[in-house]
Amino acid sequence: MPKIKTNKTAAKRFKQTSTGKLMHGHSYHNHLMIHKSPSQSRRLTTDSQLAPSMKHRVKRMLPNGVNH
Repeated sequence: MPKIKTNKTAAKRFKQTSTGKLMHGHSYHNHLMIHKSPSQSRRLTTDSQLAPSMKHRVKRMLPNGVNH
């Protein structure tokens, strides 16, 4: 039986908490920040929890968990 490979793009985008929740960063926080308000910029900085409907798809891409 061959090893199951981790999807590296998914491993860079998601991280797992100690309780097993999957977290992801927000989009729109990379460039063109000058016209966004400071409150929006702070809100986009924080990670948020992955939707339950997407959890099974991401877990399939990360068979060994997230190493971050």
